[in-house]
Amino acid sequence: MTELNYRNRRAVRVENETVRVTALIEGGHIAEIVHKAKNVNPLWTPPWPSIEPSQYSPAKNPEYGSSNEAYILSGLMGHSLCLDTYGMPSPEEFAAGVPVHGEGPVAPYVATSDGTSISLSCVLPLAQLAFHRQIDLRGKGLIRMRESLENLSPTDRPTAWTQHVTLGPPFLELGRTQFRAPVTRSKVIDEDFTDGGGFHKIGAEFEGLICPAKNGDAIDMRVYTSQPVSGGFTTHLLDPASDNAYFVAWSPTTQVLFGYIWNREDFPWLCRWEENHLRSDPPWNGQTMTCAMEFGVSPSLGSRRQMVERGRLFGTPAYRWVPAKSSVEVEYHAFIATTDSIPERVSFDGGSLRFG
Repeated sequence: MTELNYRNRRAVRVENETVRVTALIEGGHIAEIVHKAKNVNPLWTPPWPSIEPSQYSPAKNPEYGSSNEAYILSGLMGHSLCLDTYGMPSPEEFAAGVPVHGEGPVAPYVATSDGTSISLSCVLPLAQLAFHRQIDLRGKGLIRMRESLENLSPTDRPTAWTQHVTLGPPFLELGRTQFRAPVTRSKVIDEDFTDGGGFHKIGAEFEGLICPAKNGDAIDMRVYTSQPVSGGFTTHLLDPASDNAYFVAWSPTTQVLFGYIWNREDFPWLCRWEENHLRSDPPWNGQTMTCAMEFGVSPSLGSRRQMVERGRLFGTPAYRWVPAKSSVEVEYHAFIATTDSIPERVSFDGGSLRFG
């Protein structure tokens, strides 16, 4: 395996005639999944310079701001892993060194490759968890991800585990990029973290991807906003009647279709985060446009204490137990292709995708 430099970051890569996948060694982020014929990477690249998490210092790197997120923002990119918290830890955990979204997105990983796949492994010392991800190219535009999580401690552990897949320009365009997902019951986050700049009706419950707005209108989240400035966070229960869950995003400009498909029992929740030139503090500086489609075991952001106290939402668990001295495994796939329209349904038979 040859290590390479990707946007000032240590990285590894696999590719075939159709797709190129690059993963960062520190943080484990999947930085790009490129459709080679179109030269399109749907994943988000921050508009600020990226550094290794191990290089970050609040005193030396004020460009990343003074918020609790500064550490993770210094190295964030593309598809990141929230493990084993989702959002801000409790004040006590944060003071003890637990970062926002847990140790997963800032940990140093050991990377190996056999030329056709990437293996990324790390140990989260505070959480006492060992994590492994293998990335395999599985034919034209299909990428298999296999993950295992081992609890090294002698106690059962309530765990947050979310795939934070963030999309960005040029794939993401105001008023044009389209989305589909088989979601049923949905909810706007209870806390307005947009300082009034968002359009979602805070705390509203709704069905599917048509969200109530503050002014009484409806927001169609099947199309990315056309507003010049916006933000918000919603959670969506994936259809309990289906074994498979997925999301798809489609760019009418490039005709690139991108998405993920997984076992619904593994990750029953899809959270959607939108940051569209809203945050003005560093490093955002009003320059960032994203849409994150975050699938995982948790319906909302919060500390571990809040996660456990929530317990369930819409009758579905809000976290996953990892038994003492035991391992759990998941498998999911990313895909990238070209189509002349966005499919309303996606199915997977274990070997190939079908769009309908």
